[in-house]
Amino acid sequence: MNPPSRPVYYSLFTALAAMMVATRFHHFGDALHLPDASMAVFFLGGLWLRKHLGFVAYLVMAVAIDWIAIQAQGKSFFEHYCVTPSYAFLLLAYAALWYGGRWYAPRLRATPRAWFGALGVGLAAATVSFLISNGAFYWLGGRYEDPHLSQYLARVWQWGPLFVRTTLSYIAVGLIAYALIARVASTRVAPNAAQA
Repeated sequence: MNPPSRPVYYSLFTALAAMMVATRFHHFGDALHLPDASMAVFFLGGLWLRKHLGFVAYLVMAVAIDWIAIQAQGKSFFEHYCVTPSYAFLLLAYAALWYGGRWYAPRLRATPRAWFGALGVGLAAATVSFLISNGAFYWLGGRYEDPHLSQYLARVWQWGPLFVRTTLSYIAVGLIAYALIARVASTRVAPNAAQA
């Protein structure tokens, strides 16, 4: 897949940013809202946008959203349960997603095989991302007295499939939407080319 043109780039950037804003404010726990799409946003951003500056922009946005959401709860950012020294590992967790997508981007074609390949890479990147963020929180977060491997593995099994399944669902929806938009755009270009 070729890098997008500037207008397409900004449209995709804005759509993914809106998806993060719409879902991330509620990731502190409300079953009435959509699950957090941040992991999928980073993967799709790497797949479609690729630029390192885009990664930095989304990372800053994620932290800013967390800051605003925590302050809105009347709490200090650094006193929130989820904000521990392990929070810094989100950089690596999101990098696994962004650069997994970026790695696969040149292989993405308008074929079912390529789309399934993107889902496979998304699965691997989401799994690695979850293991980084969850592992850092468990082992370095200071929230568990006497952490041990069996308890950690039980927590991975408890939460990992949900996080990965949610991420893959958003990635699948994003890929389907992108494929439909690409198909519509190509059918508009084809008649115009024939008339020229």
